[in-house]
Amino acid sequence: MLAGDTIKKSTTDILIFGAGGREHAIAVALQASPRAGKIVCAPGNAGIARVAQCVPARLGDLDDLLRVVAEVRPDLVVIGPELPLSLGLADELRRRSIPVFGPTRDAARLETSKSFAKRFMQRHNIPTAAYTVVTSEDEAVAALSRFRLPLVIKADGLAAGKGVLICQSAEEARVAISGLFSGAILGKSFETGRGEHTLVMEEFLEGEELSFLVLTDGRHAAPLAPAQDHKRIGDGDTGPNTGGMGVYSTDSMLSDSMGQWVLEHIIQPTLDGMAAEGSPFVGVLYCGLIMTARGPMVLEFNARFGDPETQAILARLDLEHGADLLEAMEACVQGRLSDTELRWKPGASACVIASSAGYPGSYLTNLPITGLDDAETIAGVHVFHSGTALENGRIVTAGGRVLGVTANGADLEQTLHRAYQAIGKIHFEGMYFRRDIGNRALTLQGAGKSSRGAG
Repeated sequence: MLAGDTIKKSTTDILIFGAGGREHAIAVALQASPRAGKIVCAPGNAGIARVAQCVPARLGDLDDLLRVVAEVRPDLVVIGPELPLSLGLADELRRRSIPVFGPTRDAARLETSKSFAKRFMQRHNIPTAAYTVVTSEDEAVAALSRFRLPLVIKADGLAAGKGVLICQSAEEARVAISGLFSGAILGKSFETGRGEHTLVMEEFLEGEELSFLVLTDGRHAAPLAPAQDHKRIGDGDTGPNTGGMGVYSTDSMLSDSMGQWVLEHIIQPTLDGMAAEGSPFVGVLYCGLIMTARGPMVLEFNARFGDPETQAILARLDLEHGADLLEAMEACVQGRLSDTELRWKPGASACVIASSAGYPGSYLTNLPITGLDDAETIAGVHVFHSGTALENGRIVTAGGRVLGVTANGADLEQTLHRAYQAIGKIHFEGMYFRRDIGNRALTLQGAGKSSRGAG
């Protein structure tokens, strides 16, 4: 070897920030890469500890996150949740020349500020609902007359999936406005740095919702398998919104031509617009769509993988035939995504969330969990941990959403059967889960088969 030559590492040591089912699924997928070296997760959970070393970290403390990076010295940092992105963790790592998969704080405004996202979409002719932005209770009440009911009211900042309110009447809207501005609903979680509260009020759109995610290096996009989330706590889409109670993914939920339309008319204009405005977006862009009679429209952007969408989507990666999430993430960071292709298993996947009683409100923790190993004896099943901890050698609950029971299958019917069979083997006190994940799709499929048979 000549003087000055360096030896290129054959493996990549990875640090993942996060503690949920999303990060568990990411860790499992990265571990499958032939180039994966040591994987560390901060802070992680009891399930992640089976595939990665878990170290303490405070996700809301930028200095503490940088401390972890300095101690671990990874070759690649993967940022899971939105809070570290909003703190500018990716910016700080780029200043230190540390490869990081995740957008800058300015680019992450597509998620962290709904008012920014709506104005951005208006500037770049990206289809979305009609809206107005208000910064006072009086202004919000006066704006009610501009909208038909029902009306959607959104807190501007991060609200853990609980800042979107659908109001069926003007009185319900006034109560929501008052509760948001007073702090009774979300506290000060959406107060801006200028000390003001901002709401987005927008028209209610009807249609099937769809989660469309892409990996991107800021210029090119590689689409992931599509998915549909179930946000409401109760069967039949009833009750308050949550962070997500279940999700399913099939190829049939989005045609190739419609997927291409979304890429050309929504995803690429978003990437081009962010680059033109000086904030190129590198990482994973989550586009929450609604398929209306007017065509696909954007409900929201997220600046990271969704949860529980990630569990179902990454379960469909065709690892046996060369799909490599680590290679794709590094290609994003290095600006060469156009050279990379992800492969997907045919069929379907689904994730059913087991939550603590009382979620999304108050709930108990530290409850022993049993049946985890039995659940994973079922073909195609993997149990991802969302809110668990290890206490005196036992796995216990440590969050509102506790587990994501995920399954693959040849079709959606087989997939859901496997997922519910597996969740039936798991127990902890007060465990709750929706029993209708994917049911609407099964009903539509059944109606389609009956219609074809009748013809």
